[in-house]
Amino acid sequence: MAYPSPSDVPVAENMDSQPRILLLGLRSSGKSSIQKVVFHKMPPGDTMNLESTNQIVKEDITSGSFIQFQIWDCPGQNDFSDSSLYDLDYIFGTRGALIFVIDAQDDCNEALRMLNRVFTNAYNVNKNLKFEVFIHKIDGIPEDQKLELQRYILYTASEELKESGIHGLHLSIHLTSIYDHTIFEAFSKVVQKLVKSLSVLENMLTMFSNNSGVDKVFLFDIVSKIYIATDVNQVENELYELCCDMIDVTLDISCVYGEGDDDVENSGFDHESGALIRLNTNFVLYLREVNRHLAVVCIISDTNFQRRGTIDYNFGILRKKINDILEANKNLEKLKNNSAAVEDANGDDDLSNNVC
Repeated sequence: MAYPSPSDVPVAENMDSQPRILLLGLRSSGKSSIQKVVFHKMPPGDTMNLESTNQIVKEDITSGSFIQFQIWDCPGQNDFSDSSLYDLDYIFGTRGALIFVIDAQDDCNEALRMLNRVFTNAYNVNKNLKFEVFIHKIDGIPEDQKLELQRYILYTASEELKESGIHGLHLSIHLTSIYDHTIFEAFSKVVQKLVKSLSVLENMLTMFSNNSGVDKVFLFDIVSKIYIATDVNQVENELYELCCDMIDVTLDISCVYGEGDDDVENSGFDHESGALIRLNTNFVLYLREVNRHLAVVCIISDTNFQRRGTIDYNFGILRKKINDILEANKNLEKLKNNSAAVEDANGDDDLSNNVC
């Protein structure tokens, strides 16, 4: 299961009003591979056959969960440093995030120069953008070299931005690879910054965790394996990877044995879908469906899982509250669209009154 390809998705009329994630970086840094692996479930090995991106590819990433944004895959030759060639207000002026991808297996100095130009222009246009750096293709690099490279890029980028007169920009650095779960975790942290209901969801998950004896809880978008929100407890990479693997197994089994409609996406994953895995570390992974696009995955100690009745009862309340937030967001969006339609109609009336 994957999001439709750009050619399969009609461009929404209000597409430009959605949050925007810009993927930038030098040629062959891995931008297109990241998009294909995260949002189209392309096997990492198949990305070797992807053609070089020669023009901006815009895609509307939309599901029935909290994932609602555009993603722009920008060619490596486009660094948006010349306002005479690019409409920088249009490119950077909307709410969203700018992800600059640096190939960790290549000389990063040229990439850092381009990063400085792009981030300087973007910050001068829109100080509310989220500025992210993916140090990509870190698979195969020793752990001590990863950390050294991360420190070097953070220090160099920050100092060069200060020299360019940019002092209030906050950089977030992520070590990523398409061959493990680091790319999904990094994208999760970016997307969370664009979710307006994030603080409410985090508070709800924390209350659920505290009242149910749950050690860790995630709210996942099941297609992309991006976690929309989590409780306040620290995220352990190994457990996050196990949660992602659990989602893959659950979806595969649901598609084979579920009673859903073959023509409806994720229909095999329904209100009866769930999974339980006991680990040899005296912990339990427990997955429950929220809707066809969302799942809650809990990490629970064996001792606390004996209170499964309490956990299931509290989950029922949590599930209803999450779906209530989704419904409220949909109604708010309809109200905005209706208001815009009324304004357009009034504008047409005013115009007709002035026509002889």
